[in-house]
Amino acid sequence: MRLSVLIKHLEAFAPLNYQEDYDNSGLIVGDPNEEIRGALVALDCIESVVDEAILHNCNLIITHHPIVFKGMKKITGKTYVERVVLKAIRNNIALYAIHTNLDHVQHGVNGVICNRLGLKNTKILSPKGSLLKKLVTFCPVTHADEVREALFAAGAGEISNYSECSFNTEGYGTFKGDEDTNPFVGEPGVLHQEREIRLETIFKVQDERKVLLALLENHPYEEVAYDIYSLDNKLGTVGAGMIGWLEEALEGAEFLRLVKHNMDATVIRHTRLLPKKIRKVAVCGGSGSFLLKEAIAAGADAFVTADFKYHEFFDADEKIVIADIGHFESEQFTSDLLIDIIQEKFPNFAIRLTEHNTNPINYFI
Repeated sequence: MRLSVLIKHLEAFAPLNYQEDYDNSGLIVGDPNEEIRGALVALDCIESVVDEAILHNCNLIITHHPIVFKGMKKITGKTYVERVVLKAIRNNIALYAIHTNLDHVQHGVNGVICNRLGLKNTKILSPKGSLLKKLVTFCPVTHADEVREALFAAGAGEISNYSECSFNTEGYGTFKGDEDTNPFVGEPGVLHQEREIRLETIFKVQDERKVLLALLENHPYEEVAYDIYSLDNKLGTVGAGMIGWLEEALEGAEFLRLVKHNMDATVIRHTRLLPKKIRKVAVCGGSGSFLLKEAIAAGADAFVTADFKYHEFFDADEKIVIADIGHFESEQFTSDLLIDIIQEKFPNFAIRLTEHNTNPINYFI
């Protein structure tokens, strides 16, 4: 199949506009119209992974971390990043990354961690804002149901676990068309008054084109009046980190053993264990120290993440147990998630998990 078809599926699961501003998710190298023979999935794209793709005739590598993260002015092969890009281009291998956008969806990286730890009643720890817009339109009472249903079918009206949400008020609209108009109701050159519904609903930013198309195709008027407002509201199903509950409260040491085993961690760096048992747990795959205040504010007893610096451990302030399991360790099951996402839609597509451990950190035990 074409690479663009696969990309469309991945970005429907984790839209690109969910990524952080500093990120570089998406297609990094390659032609979206290229036919894909097979894909290799890894956490990181390093030279050995490209060699593996060549060996197995895969012309696409999908990774969690983007190989090109900062701006590049030259590609001479001087650094490992440049060598990877050069080798991929020479061998016609596309490189695609799905990073913080996959972190920010409920069933993404952090959802995997929650599942492995057995957390229940999970939700996003720090929801993102500026991902919603409001549509306000006006249509005759006789066609309000048809327009409303079309907007809902296009993805509008979803609020958390609720769907088909809208607000409707009845009033009168007035208009007068000139001699070049062909109005749905009324006559050209004559002021007309029509009973109308003011229909309000919300939609996700990435669905704007679909929603507007549904409005324009199903609204009976020759000229459709509508307003679109950007909202600062948080989208509860999208954001950084997650939080949930263990089925049973555990003593601190017992909890760390559970984390170490279920996350296949070599070591855990942690703050002093507290007298109270651990029941409510916050998680964040990768570097999660920026979420410590949110984890504490949410009442978490423990925070499982990675990349805490020395002085940041003091910020726990006897309020929470920080469990730093390592960056690779916190995200290593992301590759399996990506394979599941793809195989659910394309069960016959040739996709394989890398045989290489791309963790750059080694432990001497």
